[in-house]
Amino acid sequence: MPSPALNFGVQSFCFRHFKDNADVAEKVKEIGVDSIEVCAVHADFDKPEEFKEIVKTYRDGGVAVNSIGVQTFVGNDNERQWFECAAAAGAKLITAHFRVDSFHTAVPKTAKLAADYGIQVGIHCHGGYMFGGSRDIIDHLIKLGDGHVGVCIDTAWCMQTGPQNGNPVEWAKHYADAVFGVHYKDFVFDPNAQWNDVVVGTGTLDLPAFVKALDDNGFNGTAVLEYEADVENPVPALTKCVQKMRSLTS
Repeated sequence: MPSPALNFGVQSFCFRHFKDNADVAEKVKEIGVDSIEVCAVHADFDKPEEFKEIVKTYRDGGVAVNSIGVQTFVGNDNERQWFECAAAAGAKLITAHFRVDSFHTAVPKTAKLAADYGIQVGIHCHGGYMFGGSRDIIDHLIKLGDGHVGVCIDTAWCMQTGPQNGNPVEWAKHYADAVFGVHYKDFVFDPNAQWNDVVVGTGTLDLPAFVKALDDNGFNGTAVLEYEADVENPVPALTKCVQKMRSLTS
């Protein structure tokens, strides 16, 4: 049995060109995994009853829905429905964004929902250009979350914040048991700092060191692969991502 760090699925955003969930489920199995984080491209999380049918579609295809997101929480009452969706799937995580104009009320309200449902919320770090992308902000948001809000380390966007502040290995150590989720993603960077998706472990990310840091610090969250290039034909590159991850167990 692989460690939680190597027990990974895939983010549905990788298949955003394909809108039919049965088709997506087939592609998930084709790349060699059997779990998924479903994003809003493939579901309306304001409609829990409809989402139950989506969950069934994945289950019938041999795919478990282990998490949903990334959802932007602003403290609206309808956000309870997102937890209803996660609960219907048996998911343990919602990946999340917060906004600078509402986080002071949204984070405590979201943490209360997380406690009520027993579902974790992981702040998805989304680079240096988005609120919640840097470690000092995430530190503050986690404190407001009172143990129910942690971090989802997106390795590529973490690195985009810069080599000193955005080292995924150091983030895994810094957050330790507050790492609720991981998006395994890899970038290479042009001289002008433009990022480009590559197969995980073949770019800037030190994949073996990151996985080791997760294991050493007791990671027990939800992990998925994410590769955003090759939109119309993502299966070949995602299959290579899976193979690269699996090679770490040999």
